[in-house]
Amino acid sequence: MRLDVKLLSLCKDAFTRHQAGRFVEAIQLYGRIIALNSALPEIHNNLGHALSALGKFAAATTAFQRAIELKPNYPEALCNWGLALAELERFDEAEAKYRQAIKGNPRFAGAYNNLGLLLKERGRLKEAQQFFERAIDLAPGNFSYYDNLAAITPFAAGGRYLAALENAAENSATLPIADQMHLHFALAKAYDSLDRPESASPHLTSANRLKRRQIVYDEADTLGRMDLIRALIGRDFIQARQGCGEPSATPVFIVGMTRSGTTLIEQILASHPQISGAGEIPLLDQVAGSIRNRLPGAPRFPEMTLEMSPEQFRTLGKLYVDSVTERAPTAMRITDKMTVNFLFVGLIHLVLPNATIIHAVRDPVDTCLSCFSMHFTRGHEHTYDLAELGRYYRHYRQLMAHWHGVLPPGRIMDVHYEELVGDLEGVARRIVSHCGLAWDAHCLDFYRNERPIRTASAVQVRKPIYRNAVGRWRKYEAILGPLFAELGPYTAASAAATASAAAGPET
Repeated sequence: MRLDVKLLSLCKDAFTRHQAGRFVEAIQLYGRIIALNSALPEIHNNLGHALSALGKFAAATTAFQRAIELKPNYPEALCNWGLALAELERFDEAEAKYRQAIKGNPRFAGAYNNLGLLLKERGRLKEAQQFFERAIDLAPGNFSYYDNLAAITPFAAGGRYLAALENAAENSATLPIADQMHLHFALAKAYDSLDRPESASPHLTSANRLKRRQIVYDEADTLGRMDLIRALIGRDFIQARQGCGEPSATPVFIVGMTRSGTTLIEQILASHPQISGAGEIPLLDQVAGSIRNRLPGAPRFPEMTLEMSPEQFRTLGKLYVDSVTERAPTAMRITDKMTVNFLFVGLIHLVLPNATIIHAVRDPVDTCLSCFSMHFTRGHEHTYDLAELGRYYRHYRQLMAHWHGVLPPGRIMDVHYEELVGDLEGVARRIVSHCGLAWDAHCLDFYRNERPIRTASAVQVRKPIYRNAVGRWRKYEAILGPLFAELGPYTAASAAATASAAAGPET
């Protein structure tokens, strides 16, 4: 189909803005193009992709559906549709779209990779491995596929996957920055699984340095926000607003640093027949935003709380409960393990006074090293530089200490990862009791739970409890100087905890 000059100009402009990440502008242009000619499947596909980039997944599915109506068995649109459906937790539909994309183009490496990621989240690890391997066979130069494969199965010393990565590393400087980054993350993961930290360390350092160059992180704003929360939401603030929240006991908030054991805690709880695990949902932030929209000219959190009436605190809590219970209407408790909700613990206490709050705590250096070892799909901008990571951790712990100080005793339950893996049943019983429920032995079989898990710990919590992650940082001590310098007293606490764990019995 030939396009007129005006349409061609609009298409070129839209594609340029799309590629530059200016998605709002690109969407506006795609709308103008569709108004002139609605029969262009590529434009609907690109519109869906741009909408997905802005988190508008429901609208994106409509665009992808229109692209397929115009061009049946359009592999790229089917694959993108699958991604949007997965974000909406419509996993069966997402899997079907990926398989349809592969059927339309059996050499579509990206569709095999995306299907592998979905199957990994669903606990079907053997199938996921097969699809990652097929993706690598089709696109051996895409090192993100090796990284995904290494996350679910160790690479054999002398095996073809490790050999391919090592060969590529010899000439890595000639690769695009993104390819170098994926290559180094994959090699770091591969060498770590082979217990070769001396080989993994330089790749881990290089991968994070490259990633840090690609992202924007406003450290002053991030840390300043934590300081401001402590300054504004103190004991007097809490006491003046007690009793104005929504009384539901349904929500269970699991907060803390990423990689501190939050997924394990949620998996244990979600194995209880009366508890549903919702995973990481940005719901609290969303409903707080809806309250802010009702306060013309109101600043963002935490300043907005100064302008909220008692009725608005209760409304915020009710909005949250109404939304979260749609996910599991019959559950007695529903977990929300959006880790960054540690920022909102004081607000949670006020708007949901009967909600359960659990704080996952893990050895500080182990936590930070685990963050530094991960290539996150989105967010976590503070994790790619050890000094920045240390400062973030220190501010997070100061904020949690503040919440412990201004909230009633026992309001927050600290669950220490090392204690949990050392005494699974004892600690799990206390967690369930803190949620106000009777004990159920299914919690000990958490690794058999087949619920989808969309976090970096999706593979680990499919296994019985293990302790080899305790004190892991000792193997990487040589590269952690910048982290130690910023953690301050938490470095000493970590060393003492590791020594104590090493002296204890193995289970």
